[in-house]
Amino acid sequence: MPGRDAAGQLGGEELRRSKSLKSVTALAALFAGAGSVLAAAPATAAPAVADLELTATDDTYVSSGRQNAGFGAEGKLSVGRLERDSKIAFLKFLVPAGAQVTGAKLKLTTVGGVGGRLTVNRVADTTWSEAKLTARTAPALGAVAAKAKPVADATEVSFDLGAAVSGPGAYTFAIQSTGAVTRFRSSEAKGGPVLAVTLAAPAAPVAPPVEPPADATVPPVAPVEEDMPPPAPATGECVTDARLVPSCGVLWGAAAGGFTDAPRDAALKDWEKLSGRTASIFHAYHKGDEPFPTKSEMAMARDTTRPRVLLLNWKIAYGSTWAKVARGEQDARIDRFAARIKATFPEKFFLVLNHEPENDVIARKGSGWEAKDFAAMYRHTIVRLRAKGVTNAINVMAYMGNEKWMAQSWWADLYPGDDVVDWMGLDSYVSAEKGYYHYGMFADLLDRKPTGGGLGFYDWASSKHPSKPLMVAEWGVYHRVGKVTDKTAGFRSVLPELVKRPNIKAIVYFDTKHDDQGDRDISIDSTKANLAAFRKLAANPIFNVKIG
Repeated sequence: MPGRDAAGQLGGEELRRSKSLKSVTALAALFAGAGSVLAAAPATAAPAVADLELTATDDTYVSSGRQNAGFGAEGKLSVGRLERDSKIAFLKFLVPAGAQVTGAKLKLTTVGGVGGRLTVNRVADTTWSEAKLTARTAPALGAVAAKAKPVADATEVSFDLGAAVSGPGAYTFAIQSTGAVTRFRSSEAKGGPVLAVTLAAPAAPVAPPVEPPADATVPPVAPVEEDMPPPAPATGECVTDARLVPSCGVLWGAAAGGFTDAPRDAALKDWEKLSGRTASIFHAYHKGDEPFPTKSEMAMARDTTRPRVLLLNWKIAYGSTWAKVARGEQDARIDRFAARIKATFPEKFFLVLNHEPENDVIARKGSGWEAKDFAAMYRHTIVRLRAKGVTNAINVMAYMGNEKWMAQSWWADLYPGDDVVDWMGLDSYVSAEKGYYHYGMFADLLDRKPTGGGLGFYDWASSKHPSKPLMVAEWGVYHRVGKVTDKTAGFRSVLPELVKRPNIKAIVYFDTKHDDQGDRDISIDSTKANLAAFRKLAANPIFNVKIG
């Protein structure tokens, strides 16, 4: 939550992702539960399929004759041979979390003639970027994924990559030619590379995707809702799966009554009435040996008319250290929690261990609070819970995503491993006051990047951990206490970003009249206009998700 220190939460400069936004229409369709259909299935086919068209997040080519040259900004991709110079193109695609892939086809638009046999190779390395890739830094090529020998005057070349693209994640491919130089349009030009992904059929027909306009270029400007509407809702039902990932739409949640003595369940019910929507996620916080879920939390999860999923934060190292927990000092604490879950709460729930760990790191050898100690604590706790029979915890790794912390040499050491993390999480806020710390829109809280440069948080999480859905586990728009400011632009900016960013599967508001330092009002109703804008956001059908 906000207010940690002057350089701590709520911050960053905006990072615009113009390339990946070219596939906004198709991604909006995925939110709605389907995509744009590329080809009709035969009348006898069952089930029918829907397709998702993805543009490359990065694409470029390298030249053996110019080892240190980069071509990421060019409007073409060159492959083949020119005397002693050999050119290879590299493409990267991101298949969003939740996509049930049944097939994939790569489509390239030619510029001029085509020469020789074309080969598509798999590339294991997905960390490269078009801005920095050269022949000297190019990743190694893997096995051949597809081949083609098009006619010389072909205007489009396609490759079947169904065996190479199996589900959500980042995929890199290299294109080669045995003949003279062949050129294709890059993503910087109209008609760039497309990965047409075939998805499992939706449960029911869906409305066609809504076409949004190009992304705004001058931050931080709130998009006008009439110009960029949210995706059309699916006529079929959006339902969560075994990992609580919605089949379409976005889970809506909140923590209310922050930094007050109000019971959290009562505060959330009041907030639900105020906002006009029942929260699908009820966010609560615990530490040390506190017994939880509490009876009131269980009751909220079991409300048959308003079912909610619990999002439980646990500072397990309270009174100890991360290193000591990792060494087994708190195994009895872990075992008591496991026994309570098995005996009293079989429902699925989200579990966060020590949210925002960056703020607690003491980067001194032997402190017990080093980043590597956090990762070891997290892994030890989850592995032990599983060994004790806890199978209903969905684990969320909740970062602050702040510029200062992301730039630290130890930041990467926090991650405990894909096998013990189910969701990526982000706790991040923006100011509604111009000129005040972290003024901006919803995009700004998602796109903060390390001081000194690097990927913004959303792009980092989506590219480094592409199979993990992203939860904005705390978010809010604030102004200083006593400095009432219009928050409507911030609230209006949320839906367009959800359309653009398919890996966001849940957003959880943190509501309080004052943060832990008493100087920030993050409430949704500091003015009537603010509340009206928030209620309009809450009413959107993108948040109509059934807990499965």
